[in-house]
Amino acid sequence: MWDWLVYAALSLGVLAVLAALVLLAVRVLQAWRSFKRLRRHVFKELDRVAEKAEAAVDTMESVSDTEELDRSLSKLRVSLAKLAVLRAAWDEATAFTALIPRK
Repeated sequence: MWDWLVYAALSLGVLAVLAALVLLAVRVLQAWRSFKRLRRHVFKELDRVAEKAEAAVDTMESVSDTEELDRSLSKLRVSLAKLAVLRAAWDEATAFTALIPRK
């Protein structure tokens, strides 16, 4: 009389174990997919950081290259010296205009 109750409990136990195994397999599959996605995003971001670091190094190299700046500075000094000579000549030329009588 109690045999069917034992078999029902045994079959429910087997079903519970199977359901637990299916749930475990689903969770393991979700974890694996999440891990792959995380790994893909991490490597993508690491590549992006490396590209930005290389761009920063290139920018620093171009900024620290002062050869063009030195050339421009030497041209500016020459131009300023010429301007000083021209101003002196202008001042000398206009100094005598005060002596010229005006009408």
